[in-house]
Parts: sequence; structure tokens; C-alpha cells
Amino acid sequence: MNRPTALVPRHYIALGHGPEDVVADPRGRVLAGVADGRILRLDGLADPVTARTEVIAETGGRPLGLELLPDGDLLVCDAERGLLRVDTGDGTVRILADSVAGEPLRFCSNVVSLSDGTVYFTVSSRRHPLEHWIGDIVEHIGTGRLLRLAPGDDTPEVVLDGLQFANGLAVGAAESFLVVAETGACRLVRHWLTGPEAGRSEPFAENLPGMPDNLWRGAPDGPVWVALAGPRVPPLDLLHRSAPPVRRAAARVAMHAPFRPTGTIAVLAFDDEGRVLHHLTRRRSGYRMVTSVCEADGHLVLGSLWEPGVAICEPPAPK
Repeated sequence: MNRPTALVPRHYIALGHGPEDVVADPRGRVLAGVADGRILRLDGLADPVTARTEVIAETGGRPLGLELLPDGDLLVCDAERGLLRVDTGDGTVRILADSVAGEPLRFCSNVVSLSDGTVYFTVSSRRHPLEHWIGDIVEHIGTGRLLRLAPGDDTPEVVLDGLQFANGLAVGAAESFLVVAETGACRLVRHWLTGPEAGRSEPFAENLPGMPDNLWRGAPDGPVWVALAGPRVPPLDLLHRSAPPVRRAAARVAMHAPFRPTGTIAVLAFDDEGRVLHHLTRRRSGYRMVTSVCEADGHLVLGSLWEPGVAICEPPAPK
């Protein structure tokens, strides 16, 4: 892992509670979904006083991961309603999938779309809902999934099962593979889509210094950005090696205990070979629990499940 450099905030822009995922459109505007179900578009990142925010849709649930489509529509993973498609022009919300194999889709997390219209998305947990996400991290039972939705279909198929809190997704070079974040295992997995290894999965980056959340890639040849929602916690690593009854008991305690994120935040950027291009971090940050990161209009933009807005930061120096 590269020696970390400073993650330098410029300012903060209020949006609403918990802009969990942030993505940038071709005009440098940022889209995010907040806890009350609104999908917001933010323009004018350079100045928090003159920045403009507009509501483009309301999902009626809890939007998490977002993916902009070439036609301007937006794919939304809604933790309560499933996989949605939003018309960013008139705000129409359409459900693409709300069940898999007869089981309601809950806790959809992140989504990507390929050039042929195939959609891949993750489900973080089949056991714990979003409000009890920490229970899944502590219990460490691996019920996360990677799902595939073919063009014109309304029934997703399971591609990978048994993932440790499946989370962010990014598309690799020439759409030959996906990068999948396993938050509960502090690692990234490569799942091959084409070539002789198609259908096989392998480590992409292991032993990360924190828990990977959403991934973002702004261009096919750009870096894969990874938000680390929190640093590694040695007692948690030790707990994950204990017996299932011990982990279940610890999860029950964790779900009812007060939670406050650590003040250490970090983001990483990888190339297609799994090499670290950037490792940016800040200790004693006033902005906590970074769950997403994107590049927009010369800025690095951070989203958070915890905070009431986004952080606008200095981009890393080019390498």
C-alpha cells in the first residue's frame, strides 16, 4: 500500500441527511440520494454559498447506490424498494426488480450498467436491513450477493453468493470484469465477465486499511475510486475468527449500542491491475464515515451515510 497523503477538504455543502452515494454527470454536477428518499442534483461545487441544489426525484424509500446511464436516466439501489430507474427529466420512478427467486429485494447497495444494457447490482445483506447494517458487519455471516439483470428482464439472477457485506461496484477495462467491494472482509474482488476466466472470481485487493464502501469510475480508463467507511478495527478482526454464537451475541449488542464513526477518513484509487494510485487520508476529520467518492469539476467529492451533506476536497496531485 502506498504511503498515504493528506485528504484536504475545501468546504462542505448541506444537502440532507446521509448522501450515501455521490456520482458525477458529464457537466460536473453531483447526484446523491438522501435518507428521506429524495434524489438531489448539486451544481456549483466551488462555492457553498452559490451552490445550487434541485430535487430531481423522490423514490419513496431509501436511495443508496446510483449509476448514471448514457441516456441521462439514473439507476438507483433503494434499500427499501429494490432496483429502480429514475427519469432525471420528469422524476418518474420505475421499479426494475423488487425480488429474486421469490425473496423480496432488501438492502440493494450499488449498481453498474454495461454498454449492452446488462445491469449488475449488489445486495449487502439478506439478514439485516440498512438500519442494522452494523449487525451484519459484526456477525460476519456472508449473505451478500452480486446479482445480474439482463436487458428487458425483470428477474435478477444470482451471480455470486456468500459475500461479506457486498457493496460497491465498478466496471473493469473493456468491460472484461467487475470489481466488487466486500465491506465486511476489507477487500475487493475481481469477477471476470469475459475471456478464459469468465465466471471466475479472484482477489483484486486484500487487507485494505479500512472497510470499502461505494466504488466509482468516471471514465473507462480512469481510476477505480474506493471510499473507506471506517478504518480497520483489530478487535473486530479477532471477533470474526470466533464461533458463530459468539458473533451473533456480539451483533445483538452492537445493534443496540450507540454508534459514532471514527474521525479518521480515507479514500483509495486503483488501476485495472489492482495497484494503488492514490491513498488519501485525514485524521481527526470533522466529516465522518465516508461512504462514497467521485471526481467532479476539478474537485474530489465525498458522500456519507452519517453526515448532512457532502465534503468538497482537493483532488490528488497527478502521478
